[in-house]
Amino acid sequence: MTDTPKLIHSMIRIRDEGRSLDFYRKAFGLEIADRLDFETFTLIYLSNAASGFELELTVNKSQSEAYDLGNGYGHIAFSVADLDATHARIAAEGLAPKDIKELAHSSGGKARFFFIEDPDGYKIEVLQRGWRFQ
Repeated sequence: MTDTPKLIHSMIRIRDEGRSLDFYRKAFGLEIADRLDFETFTLIYLSNAASGFELELTVNKSQSEAYDLGNGYGHIAFSVADLDATHARIAAEGLAPKDIKELAHSSGGKARFFFIEDPDGYKIEVLQRGWRFQ
């Protein structure tokens, strides 16, 4: 393939811009990379220095009720160098991370992780950097 596709962002729909920006800044150090306002919606691109990948928050201006997340959405994931310290920091921010879990694979690899939910109920996995989670 001469032009290899590059993964650049993932989009989620949110209701409260301020609440979501505060959550993603406190939990993951994401800041606004760009904000594009249109008549009926706003696109907000969040990123940090660790990756070129962005999280796109879409604010539909007419949306007042919670979104139906359905049963198809899984989660987005962040990797961190120190899972225990990140868990403690997020808990100190009052963001209610779930307990740290460990999952071992027959290959010898293992994942240490916890989940947290953003203000709209989207699940986010936070993984200890290592094995295949760089």
